Amino acid sequence: MMSQGLLLVNLGSPASPQTSDVKKYLQEFLSDQNVIEMPRALWQPILRGIILPLRSWRSATFYQDSWLENGSPLIVNTKLITDGVQQCLPQWNVQMAMTYGQPDIKQTLQKMQQDGCSNIILLPLFPQYTQSSTKSIIDQAKTANVNLTIIDRFYQESTYQEILAKKIQQAWDNDSYDELFFSYHSIPTAMVKHGDPYQKECLATTEAVSKLLNIPQNQIKTVYQSKFGPMPWLKPYLKNALMQAVELGKRNILIVTPSFVADCLETIEEDYVQNYQTFKASGGNKFQLVSPMNDDPDFCQFLADLAQRNLVQNL
Repeated sequence: MMSQGLLLVNLGSPASPQTSDVKKYLQEFLSDQNVIEMPRALWQPILRGIILPLRSWRSATFYQDSWLENGSPLIVNTKLITDGVQQCLPQWNVQMAMTYGQPDIKQTLQKMQQDGCSNIILLPLFPQYTQSSTKSIIDQAKTANVNLTIIDRFYQESTYQEILAKKIQQAWDNDSYDELFFSYHSIPTAMVKHGDPYQKECLATTEAVSKLLNIPQNQIKTVYQSKFGPMPWLKPYLKNALMQAVELGKRNILIVTPSFVADCLETIEEDYVQNYQTFKASGGNKFQLVSPMNDDPDFCQFLADLAQRNLVQNL
């Protein structure tokens, strides 16, 4: 019997927090030409000779700090989202895959086809489209040669915006804050110059969600985090913005991270450890994150409805 398939895809994670596994994961991730646009002949010697030896053990210590009993936070939380969406779509075959590491996108799609899925909806768990995440997923998925319907972004969906606004408002009302930061994963400015729509979509997310909030506009700021390497990336950087806020007497900051739907190294280690420490050392007081969607029932239902709607449109 034919069944309808839905594949949710997130970035991925090393198989374990050991340096060797982290190195293998970083090598796959940083060899993707959608992520690093530099010519391979120039980039690979830098990657293998300098970056992997220096970064692998350091990243491994961060993974060791945040690793959960069942695996990496990103994998564990993506699995919870997948299970939540499956409950909303009991007749469907809902699976998850990762751009780097396991479960592999191509293999998962082919297995779903073997299991009787005639059409599969591909849904990257990235609200805003960017070459460095969404395009890589689509490129890999197309190599599976299965019948696909692709949902390549969802930041513009009013239900998603309402769920995000509700989470922010609850956190804001729970305490007293001077500013709200929308912190997105940064990308190289060169990608934006080459036509990547990501920055526009981040700013559009902030604007749309801000309109639903009972928070003064002058207390809301868009920033970017997780910069990697020496090239210019989208600014202002979260770390600098935190220090600047304290200098201006704003010592109580609430941060929401809309480009991450699941808790991961960036929210747990980079924000709650490194950025928190920077903020505190600068003289900051309250530092709080709005938790990502994770397996929020409203978010799981939203993804299920989004998939069903796209199925109807494509029949």
